[in-house]
Amino acid sequence: MGKIIAFTNKKGGVGKTTTAVNMAAYCAEFGKKTLLVDIDSQGNATTGLGFSKSALKKSVYNVLIEDDNAAANILPTQVKYLDILPANVDLTGAEVDLVYKKSRERILKNALEKIRSDYDYIFIDCPPSLGLLTINAWVAADSVIIPLQSEYFAMEGVSQLMNTIALVKQHLNPNLQIEGVVITMYDGRALISKQIAAEIKKFFKKKLYEIIIPRNIRLAEAPSHGKPIMLYDPKCVGARAYKALTEEFLSHQR
Repeated sequence: MGKIIAFTNKKGGVGKTTTAVNMAAYCAEFGKKTLLVDIDSQGNATTGLGFSKSALKKSVYNVLIEDDNAAANILPTQVKYLDILPANVDLTGAEVDLVYKKSRERILKNALEKIRSDYDYIFIDCPPSLGLLTINAWVAADSVIIPLQSEYFAMEGVSQLMNTIALVKQHLNPNLQIEGVVITMYDGRALISKQIAAEIKKFFKKKLYEIIIPRNIRLAEAPSHGKPIMLYDPKCVGARAYKALTEEFLSHQR
């Protein structure tokens, strides 16, 4: 049975999609059959793996709203062992459409349960919000990974995020756990980055991954080329960091 992990943060621009895409790619490189599910209406994980949102006729929207079989909407990527359940422009209206669906919080869970045994890991890239799409991801998931930027506002909203996760755990998914927290966009030259990293470590303790993701221009460039960093520039500092982070993640699974 594959493990399902949601990558989540209510704040945008924290490296959430970058982390989901690149950890998925490195898991695949390490021989783990991996599925990336893009439920962010911006579709950045989809374009970051080389797909055009506007050209896709089928997507995760069809699974959530039209009750399509998830397997029929999955596409192989340019990375061996990595598949994607993509997002397209239709997903923009999914939050509203879900309101009228029966058992609306469990639609994604029910869809992924049918394909769970086909994968070692299923990663879900969540929207930067706490709406119905994110709730669907948390109900489907075994655990969450929270990317946090090492900047002043990083901790702002974390308590609300943790409270909402606790409510989902209490009422909808009692097995939901915090898989880990990863510091992203770290600038070792800035004193504020070091101070915020220390605050994050104090708050999350052992849940914080030791590997920190630095600010890196090559990481920022890779999505515009439709490639994970391991294909775009495997020797850059960002690629080495995500490879090491994935190794740390997999070591915790063992």
